[in-house]
Amino acid sequence: MLVYLVRRLVNVVFMLLVVAAVTFGIFFMVPKLTGTDPAMLYVGKIADKAAIEGIRHKMGLDKSIIEQFWLFLRGVFVGRDYNAGVDMTHCAAPCLGYSFKTEQQVWPLLLNRVGVDFSLAVGASVLWLLFGTATGVISALRRGTALDRITMTVALAGVSLPMYFTGLVALALFVHQLGWFPNNYTDFTSDPVSWFQGLVLPWVTLAFLFAATYARLSRATLLDVLGEDYIRTARAKGLKEPVVIGKHAMRSTLTPILTIFGMDLGGLLGGAVLTEKTFNLRGLGYEAVTSIQSSDLPVIMGVTLFAAFFIVMANLAVDLLYAVVDPRVRLT
Repeated sequence: MLVYLVRRLVNVVFMLLVVAAVTFGIFFMVPKLTGTDPAMLYVGKIADKAAIEGIRHKMGLDKSIIEQFWLFLRGVFVGRDYNAGVDMTHCAAPCLGYSFKTEQQVWPLLLNRVGVDFSLAVGASVLWLLFGTATGVISALRRGTALDRITMTVALAGVSLPMYFTGLVALALFVHQLGWFPNNYTDFTSDPVSWFQGLVLPWVTLAFLFAATYARLSRATLLDVLGEDYIRTARAKGLKEPVVIGKHAMRSTLTPILTIFGMDLGGLLGGAVLTEKTFNLRGLGYEAVTSIQSSDLPVIMGVTLFAAFFIVMANLAVDLLYAVVDPRVRLT
């Protein structure tokens, strides 16, 4: 188990370095190839040449791309000094640079946004994992019945309907028509009750979209597993049906569910753009859209690295859960 864990941790570190290198190259090398000066994005188009050169020197944009990337990595771990002669600015670790538009440090800016995505993703993931998987299992055990057809029809509708449709319908009905829920986000530490009320609709609508996929996947997987020889052997030994399903069949059914759950949860922690725009939630997805519109390269890169980190860590957690659910994967 220890060797398996160390191997996965090494893979995580390597993957994060590759993502950081590729992301840095895209956001700071490609603009130069297209004739866009990152320093001009920082100071504005009406600045004089002296101001542009000063910013280019202070931000290290006059160095080679390899030197810039090394300074960026060094800043993440130990901090970084932006020096322009008499003007020196210290960026404490982890330093992801400064916003071109607001001149704020990127790291604190992202930390202020990530709480929204964490609240949204965790609440919705619990709902879609429990209800989606349970629906798929019940549908598989009642295959061919009216319950099976109804649940799969609802699941098909959930997969087909986009977030901006179900979200707007939910807002029109439960917020504007009935007035059951508020349409604003409140921080958990300020008012837990208002925090919960403001996230009920985003949780339910987002969970409805994902639960449909989990229901279809768990149903199809369980039906395949129930046809395996070891399931027939377990039944032939006289084991009770709850034991056959719960102890033997569900162990194999959970493997593909854990795979997509890690990807889905990691992706949402990095920003749920459509959900945030629909329900006016100011999370990482909202920040990413705003930064793209204003060409704020450091913030875009920070959001990208944040999302990559969550996805990689979610995959690591899934790999560790694999070792618990199916010990055979420790040998791979």
